[in-house]
Amino acid sequence: MKHLIGTLLAAMWLAGCTSLPPQVQPVRGFELSRYLGTWYEVARLDHGFERGLDRVSAEYSLREDGGVRVLNRGYDTANARWKEAEGRAYPVGAPDVGHLKVSFFGPFYGAYGIFELDPDYRYALVSGPDVSYLWLLSRTPKIDEATRQRLLDRAAALGFDTRRLIFPAQP
Repeated sequence: MKHLIGTLLAAMWLAGCTSLPPQVQPVRGFELSRYLGTWYEVARLDHGFERGLDRVSAEYSLREDGGVRVLNRGYDTANARWKEAEGRAYPVGAPDVGHLKVSFFGPFYGAYGIFELDPDYRYALVSGPDVSYLWLLSRTPKIDEATRQRLLDRAAALGFDTRRLIFPAQP
């Protein structure tokens, strides 16, 4: 767990930025209350803080200070154990824009930009501070192939290297 947090801290320190890539525009009309709950990771670009993890999920809930509690969880298949990291997130700018800043350690925040969101909040595409960070999230462990491909095409059109995506095993 210390390695996971340390790697995540290093990534956030290096990113050190809550802005999004210029071509990535966060969704408008965003409703945080509808975004709360559990999301499953369908695909991601590889970073050390998630390397080797399957069955990855994120749970978002309200904090007493008005922010969001973020609990990321994944199964480390090589070591046969669960890993968790708890962080916090806050809106960047207007609360109806899908742009948050997220921190898993101390005062260091990184960008979390929701740039594609199903009207019923069933799936989302999320960017970090640059195009090396991408997540395809879903309310269910799997999504249909047509939706998945449409979302990946959208990410590729914005400059994300979707050929390098990892598709973690889900139950």
